[in-house]
Amino acid sequence: MLTLLLRGVIIYTIVFLIFRLMGKRQLGQLQPFEFVITLIIADLATIPMSEINVPLLHGIVPLVTIALIHFLIGLLSRKSIKLRQMFNGKPIIVVSPYGVEYKALKQLNMDFNDLTEALREMNIFSFDEVQYAIIETNGKLTVLPNANNAPLTATDLKIKKEESTLPIMVICDGRKIQKNMDIAKIDDDFLYNQIKKAGAFRFKDVLIATIDNGGKMYIQARNKKYIAINSNYKGGGNW
Repeated sequence: MLTLLLRGVIIYTIVFLIFRLMGKRQLGQLQPFEFVITLIIADLATIPMSEINVPLLHGIVPLVTIALIHFLIGLLSRKSIKLRQMFNGKPIIVVSPYGVEYKALKQLNMDFNDLTEALREMNIFSFDEVQYAIIETNGKLTVLPNANNAPLTATDLKIKKEESTLPIMVICDGRKIQKNMDIAKIDDDFLYNQIKKAGAFRFKDVLIATIDNGGKMYIQARNKKYIAINSNYKGGGNW
């Protein structure tokens, strides 16, 4: 039993390190060669974990080899566009201003039902709303709406907007984050006045509070609904 436990820990650690080095892509974002490598690693890892008769080294060596192959393919893909296209494939246009590209669908082994389902997932229900639809190398569909269906932007309306920044957390689980308060240039008095608007009278009664560079705050007190308020405070500018 102890042997199985140790083998499991060792193999898990190696697989964990391999996937950490592969990056943080989700399964649906993997390129074809990455997906194949993921499946192979999963199969290779189970054998030495459960089969005591298989030497542990016979499980580790293939795993490391597969990892090296992945890094080599990634390196070659970054160095050469032709090799990148060979390993990853190329984006393919399936809807153009002329309509649905039927030959492209056949090349991708897709039919009209697959395409319409993918469009509906993007809240598009008619082909005439689409200027271009492209199947990316990871199999995802991206769409450029035509001019009549594209959402208006601040540029279209000739409105000047300030660049936004990511909100930073100033209270987490009842504890102030002083470092972030210093970045936002807010003090305890300011923060206390804001949390009172959410029905909290102690910092420890606040689950989470964030602020962005425009002064907008998200505050949620314990056992209460969150509030989103504009504090009319510009914080620390861009952080």
